[in-house]
Parts: sequence; C-alpha cells; structure tokens
Amino acid sequence: MNRRLLQFLQAENITQSQFADTLSVARGSVSHILAGRNKPGYDFLESLLLHYPRLNLDWLMTGKGRMYRDAESPDLPENAVKEDIIPVLQASVPSREIDHITIFFSDNTFKEFVAKE
Repeated sequence: MNRRLLQFLQAENITQSQFADTLSVARGSVSHILAGRNKPGYDFLESLLLHYPRLNLDWLMTGKGRMYRDAESPDLPENAVKEDIIPVLQASVPSREIDHITIFFSDNTFKEFVAKE
C-alpha cells in the first residue's frame, strides 16, 4: 500500500508534508507509512477519504481497479483492437488462440478486450 500511496501523491503533485498538513496528521507518520514502517490506521484512512473523495480505496488497499473512482480509461475503439492488434498477436503464436487482451495505461487504468465473438 505504501507504494500506491506514493503513486497517489505523485499523481496529485503534492509533497509528503503538504499531504500530512492536509490530513492534519504528523509529518513523521506519513513518512513512516510511505517507508513501510507503519500501516495507516482508521483515522488516517478516514481523513484521507474525506479530503480526497475521488481516491479509490480498493485500489489503495489492494491494488485492484483504478486510482480514482471516476477515472475513465482512454477510449479505444473495440474494432481497432479486434481488427488491428489481435491478428498481429495471433500470428506470433499460431498454435494458440487469443482469448482476451488487457491493456494497462500509465495512469493505472486498464481496458480489457475479449477476442471471441
């Protein structure tokens, strides 16, 4: 979780000190959480969600989903994946059939495509 919290700070373009001040927690406690020495408590998480309501707690805690609740994956036309990418990939492994493709974006979002009709 500490790595994801650091990613969140970078995405928000805020320092550890600014983050601690916003949450009204000791700067040292944020430093310890980011270093992995301590785990955040209930009060820390509650304050975090009150001040950053768009943050997806599932992503923060488990790494599943997107960083932000309202984040949209960049739109890729379904046809582009099926017509352009799948044949190229299929040619590289002719003995197997592609079932689905997941594309991960640098903003921690993803888009999944199912190859079979």
